[in-house]
Amino acid sequence: MTFRYPGTERAVLQGVSVTIRPGETVAVVGVNGAGKTTLVKLLCRLYDPTEGRILLDGRDLRDYDLADLRWHTSVVFQDYAKYALSAGENVGLADISRMDDRAGITLATERAGADTVIATLPRGLDTPLGRQFDDGLELSTGQWQKLALARAFFRDAPLQILDEPTAALDPQAEYEVYLRFQELARRAIGDQPSAISESHDGIKADRDRTTILISHRFSTVRMADRILVLDNGRIAEAGSHEELLRQNGLYADLYEKQASRYR
Repeated sequence: MTFRYPGTERAVLQGVSVTIRPGETVAVVGVNGAGKTTLVKLLCRLYDPTEGRILLDGRDLRDYDLADLRWHTSVVFQDYAKYALSAGENVGLADISRMDDRAGITLATERAGADTVIATLPRGLDTPLGRQFDDGLELSTGQWQKLALARAFFRDAPLQILDEPTAALDPQAEYEVYLRFQELARRAIGDQPSAISESHDGIKADRDRTTILISHRFSTVRMADRILVLDNGRIAEAGSHEELLRQNGLYADLYEKQASRYR
């Protein structure tokens, strides 16, 4: 698969070929500009490949109904959305058919570590957020980030994509959040309360979740089943944390540089 942004000649991704298995947790790493975010945007069909195809269950993504495809994807980008709504509604928007599912929303906030944020709000989940309201509260960047993560937990989708959504959290908090996502990924769809488990448009939802995460913190990505190392738009290396360290290539170099800061 190759991709160039419209109106440009440079390939942001070039000759990328990888198979991601159901239930697998895959981390994508690389320096800024390596193509990590572009890759996940293609998986969400925000763009289509310039050359080649992306297949889901052996079928081209372009052959699926776009709304159904995105329904089965839960994604948190670096530039996550902040809504001028109540705290509970900021979480419930992930599945508007369940906006009144207080138990599900509360569970999602607990899994994302956002329950500590809710506990500080004067009206809890009913607290209006944003300065657009006369009595609205503005949250810190880290607090908004936790609500965005809670939205991802609430969606209960077969494919979870996390594009550095914990950048404003400290390393320990980020690690704990990803552990929760990894635990969630090991459960079959529908195992949590009030989850949506039916299949739409031929997309299989009766299986473990697949998680794709992007993070600059190697203490986090090392927990993934497999790590893809992007370099200049190509997959330069792939393997587990231990396998990549033994290769002593780009990943090992990046890991050593980061680890040296904590010695």
